[in-house]
Amino acid sequence: MSHVLGIDGGGSKTVCILMDDSRQVLGRGEAGPSNYQTIGIEATLQSIQSAIYNAVEAATITNIVNIDAICLGLAGVGRAADIEVVKDLVDELQNNKSLPINWALQLANIVICNDALIALVGGIGQPVGIVVAAGTGSIVFGRNHQGDTKRVGGWGYILGDEGSAYKIAIAGMNAAFKSYDGWEMSTSLVEAFKQHLDLKNIEDLIEVIYRREWGVKQIAALAPVVDFAAASDDIVANIIIDDAVKELVKATSTVIDTIFTADSALEVVTTGSVWRGRCNIHERFVASLVKKFPNVNVIFPRYEPAYGASLLALQTTQN
Repeated sequence: MSHVLGIDGGGSKTVCILMDDSRQVLGRGEAGPSNYQTIGIEATLQSIQSAIYNAVEAATITNIVNIDAICLGLAGVGRAADIEVVKDLVDELQNNKSLPINWALQLANIVICNDALIALVGGIGQPVGIVVAAGTGSIVFGRNHQGDTKRVGGWGYILGDEGSAYKIAIAGMNAAFKSYDGWEMSTSLVEAFKQHLDLKNIEDLIEVIYRREWGVKQIAALAPVVDFAAASDDIVANIIIDDAVKELVKATSTVIDTIFTADSALEVVTTGSVWRGRCNIHERFVASLVKKFPNVNVIFPRYEPAYGASLLALQTTQN
């Protein structure tokens, strides 16, 4: 029986799934972050090792597990130089005698990819379709039956991330200040941000954002303020949400036009915190996309990204 490992490594946590050749999940383990570009390669290695150990321990397998394939889907891994770094990391894993694993890896059984691909495969359950990820950041990624891929976005909060929680939050705060200054229409976002952050007046938002040196994730966490205002029929907030939908539909349309056909029957999986809002942003996205591409089926994830990584690893043992 073949056993494979699927690794989902992100900026907040690492998830590992141990799977057998019948697609049965035998064990699942979690550990700390594993984006080596932000925490370094040693800390990344430690997180991945811990996640693997925890997955094997959860499987309650008495014998040492034979691992025939591994897939590591890691945030920030896209360039050839990144892949070489992760290859060295896999070598380190195999040299670690503390893991209860007998490594039986060939080069062809090691898959290193970005986290968008494993989100696609896990979300749909197969490596064909499109993932529209809209959380702190955003990216749209697709793969067709021929193995052709297309990525749109994912360029970070300064250069891209249209439709993301970060961009929604920024647009909301921008609109609040314009309303306060009196040079755009009135919006409930002024009071909404004051209440959410317990501010005496909206000008105090300057101190919060600049002087406290808030990062991307902290700012993105303000997107629900805009979402709630939109759900309460605030016109300005709804314009912001509609703009986010337009950007995500445009990005998805670009992927479809590039590697699929307009009449393709395909699934689009939506992942990320933006889709869980109260203002029906998911419904707006579906309605707009299906109007352009009637044969598209938009879904929420069937499985988690680490499961998708396991499927990609398993695929290498069956070729």
